[in-house]
Amino acid sequence: MDATDKKLLELMQIDSKKTTKELSSKLNLSVTAVYERIKKLEREGIISKYATILDRTKINKGFVVFCHIKLIKHSKDLISEFEKEVVTLNEVLECFHVSGDYDYILKICVKDMEEYREFMVTKLTTLQHIGSTHSTFMIGEVKNSTSFVLN
Repeated sequence: MDATDKKLLELMQIDSKKTTKELSSKLNLSVTAVYERIKKLEREGIISKYATILDRTKINKGFVVFCHIKLIKHSKDLISEFEKEVVTLNEVLECFHVSGDYDYILKICVKDMEEYREFMVTKLTTLQHIGSTHSTFMIGEVKNSTSFVLN
């Protein structure tokens, strides 16, 4: 990946809807050269997907919870089973397998506390192999970025 690829990726991270023509003028390259670079970055897996980022408060998902999960045991089968189950939960936007006092941290977005309680009671606590949970509620968002700085 050269400096031009990095600049291209920085521009695309700011606004992935920019046309190859718009990108080509910012990079002083031909439209074809920009197109070829984008295709190469996609083939190499550097660009993994394109997405639209929604304002969660405008779609009634403004209540953010970080739920720490501790499993009852740590066998390969139990871990695999938990992960297969948790990815099916629509309320869970992110799930990280972590070290420390807990095994997983889930980022959950719902409408409000009532909806979170319903989610806990009817979905999360029905998953097998959960030993304990600890929920932390977001008070305010200081930083939320999807862009990487490319050195």
